[in-house]
Amino acid sequence: MIKIKTTIIIAAAVFTAISCSNNKGITAKNASSEKRNVSKIELPFKMPEIQIPKFKTDTLNIVDFGAVPNTEELCTTAINNAISKCSESGGGVVVIPQGLWTTGPIKLKSNVNLHTQNGAFISFTSDLKQYKLIESYFEGSKVIRCESPIMGVDLENIAITGQGIFDGNGAVWRPVKMGKMTSNQWNELVNSGGVLSKDGKIWYPSQGAYIGNEERNKLPSKPTIENMEPYKQALRPVMVSLVNCKKLLLDGVTFQNSPAWNVNPLMCEHLTLRNLTIRNPWYSQNGDGLDLESCRIGSVTNCRFDVGDDAICIKSGKDKEGRDRGKPTELFVITDCVVYHAHGGFTIGSEMSGDVRNIFVKNLTFNGTDCGLRFKSVRGRGGVVENIWMEDIRMNNIPTDAINFNLYYFGKSLSEDKDTGEVTVAKEPISEETPAFKNMYFKNIYVNGASQALKIMGIPEMPVTNIEFENMIIRSDVGIQMNYASKIAFKNLDLRLDKPGIAVSFSNSQNVSLDGLKSTGENQMFWVGGLETKDISLKTNGKKMVMNKDLKVLESIKGEVKVVD
Repeated sequence: MIKIKTTIIIAAAVFTAISCSNNKGITAKNASSEKRNVSKIELPFKMPEIQIPKFKTDTLNIVDFGAVPNTEELCTTAINNAISKCSESGGGVVVIPQGLWTTGPIKLKSNVNLHTQNGAFISFTSDLKQYKLIESYFEGSKVIRCESPIMGVDLENIAITGQGIFDGNGAVWRPVKMGKMTSNQWNELVNSGGVLSKDGKIWYPSQGAYIGNEERNKLPSKPTIENMEPYKQALRPVMVSLVNCKKLLLDGVTFQNSPAWNVNPLMCEHLTLRNLTIRNPWYSQNGDGLDLESCRIGSVTNCRFDVGDDAICIKSGKDKEGRDRGKPTELFVITDCVVYHAHGGFTIGSEMSGDVRNIFVKNLTFNGTDCGLRFKSVRGRGGVVENIWMEDIRMNNIPTDAINFNLYYFGKSLSEDKDTGEVTVAKEPISEETPAFKNMYFKNIYVNGASQALKIMGIPEMPVTNIEFENMIIRSDVGIQMNYASKIAFKNLDLRLDKPGIAVSFSNSQNVSLDGLKSTGENQMFWVGGLETKDISLKTNGKKMVMNKDLKVLESIKGEVKVVD
């Protein structure tokens, strides 16, 4: 982890900037004193009114359907019968009262609010016979998968509310990597049973889980629900699977310890997610928090995340299947959320083949999150990510990049210059498989400690395009590195480097402007390279540049760089 300096001046500057940031065009409210109303935020795009589900007051209690608390007796039948009865009679509320409840998969129905009282702990059984194999979805593709602990398909007007906790018993399902545990934890896990990978570095809960991950050549060539049964432990479900649903509310509850992704609305419309706590062990494989996939019109407000993979994830399908589906994730407002451990605090991709657009994000805090804002894809995905606005983002103790664009996710490894970050990549023809990231706006970004401030790694045939950064104070080890980017504008950038190096480097980028840079701690201000680099404008806020010391430029492109004191 990065060691945070106790520098009073820096801390004061960062938090003063947070409290005094200029929010033109935005109606901001104190989240601690008043709930933010999406309709009162002045958005940069036309946002339809989010339809929130409404329910009859009729109430059913799962105890009246035979559920027994505080035992290992399964309440699956009681819970699902209560939900079915409620839906069939016109809808209403199904209550899970205080107590420990053990259950198999819960199947939601239209017009039902599954309400959990404070003190309700719903534990999903470790008996895998209770989870049938079904045709489902995972990571943007249609697959055979186990039933999810909570499921809903083709529903309308549904909710899960209250103060209860849903626990997915994920340890029964998940593989674990040795490097993510202490030696004592690892030894205890190995001694509990299971199967190790050939190199002894990954633990699997069963032989079937091992084969399903490590020896896929032994799996049936044409998988069916019947012939995949021996390997079902490898076919981990998302915990909350909501497919093609409309008017959805998740409010107040905790979802934790999921087999794979935690909460995954897919092809849903009119979503309201608020006051949620979403948790997974930090070592949990595929332990995403919230994956909004091919969804439209919704809000995520006042949620807390502490997970093993990306926290708030925006997706829209994978490769040709996602492009053929053609359902973008669009028209979302995400505000007032906190992320603790996660691989990425807010992420778009890498499955974004059906497009992502018109997303507004405001007032997020990342504390110890591996990477802050993370945008990822790879050649072959296709899809367009555009019209993304992010404001008032605070980060503390970020082990890698505060902001990262990576268009080589899961692609071939790239050879980077260790000082400048320069990478040279062969250009490929543009096709429907070419991903595009463009028209994105970042304002009021404050980072108190990161390994790197900003890294953009685009592709030569489709650079990351039209990105604006305004009002950023970033303390980091490494500054800014950009490769294959176009139309990039910085305004009011304050870099504070903890290690000597290059503050800002550009390579193979065009139409880059930097207005109002302040930087401390560097031993070189700028490096500009790449034969395709053109039209670089550097305004240094009165700081004099000494050529070949403060500013180094590739000889053949010196005419493309303009310095304004």
